[in-house]
Amino acid sequence: MHDAFLLAPWLYPALTGLAVITGCIDAIAGGGGLLMMPALIFTGLPVPLVLGTNKLQSSCGASVATWRYHRAGLFSLRASLPAVAAAFVGAAAGALVIQRFDAHVLRLVVPLLLMGAALYTLLSPRMEDAPSHPRLTERGYLPISSGIGFYDGFFGPGTGQFFAATLVALRGLGLTRATGLTKLLNLSSNVASLLVFAFGGQVLWLLGLCMGAGSMAGAMIGTRLATRYGARLIRPLLVTASLALTGRLVWGWFAG
Repeated sequence: MHDAFLLAPWLYPALTGLAVITGCIDAIAGGGGLLMMPALIFTGLPVPLVLGTNKLQSSCGASVATWRYHRAGLFSLRASLPAVAAAFVGAAAGALVIQRFDAHVLRLVVPLLLMGAALYTLLSPRMEDAPSHPRLTERGYLPISSGIGFYDGFFGPGTGQFFAATLVALRGLGLTRATGLTKLLNLSSNVASLLVFAFGGQVLWLLGLCMGAGSMAGAMIGTRLATRYGARLIRPLLVTASLALTGRLVWGWFAG
C-alpha cells in the first residue's frame, strides 16, 4: 500500500547508483548504511519505510556477497547453520521491539562499541588472514550471534563490523574468512528484519528492488576485491567504516 508514495522519478536511478557503491562497501567491510540511510531519509519517506526498504536492498546485496564468498570456500554452510538461525531469531525479535521502543539511547552507546571495534581491528595482531586459537566454540558463539542479530533488527549500524571483529577475536577465524561468514550471518539478520517490516507493510518494493539490483552489482565488485586482496584491503576499510559510523552517530546525537 505504501507504493502509493510518489517519489521524483530521478530518485530511482540516483538511489540505484548509490546502492552500487554501498553494496561494494558492505561486501568488503560493512558500513554502507552510512551513505544509504541519510539518502533515503532525504527523500522524505517515513522512518519505518526507510528502515524496511533499506533492509530489502541490503538483503539483495548480502545474498550476492554470501554466494560469492561461499563459492570461494570461505565458510561451510552446514557448519554455520546454528549461528545463522541464532542471528535470524535475534534480528526478528529486534525488529519487533524497535517498533515499540525508542532506540535513541543506542546512538550514544553504539559509537563507543564501534570505537572499540576500530581499535581492535587496528591494533590486534589477530586481525590478519591467518587463523588463531578460538576462545569460543561454535556453540559458545551462538549467544553472540543472536545478540548481534537482535541489534541489527533493533538499530543496525555497525552490524558487519561487530560480526567480523567477534568472529576473529572469539572464533579465531582469519579476517577474510570472518568477512565471508559475516555476510552469511548478516544476510540472515537482514532477511529476518525484512520479513517483519514487510508483514507490517513498511517496504517500498519497487524502489527497494531497484536499489537491490544496484546493491547486487556492487557486491559482485566488493567480493572480488576482498577475495583478491584479503586483509590488506579489509582491515583498513573496517577501521575507516567503524570510525566513520562512530562520527556519524555522535554527530546525529548532538544534532538531535
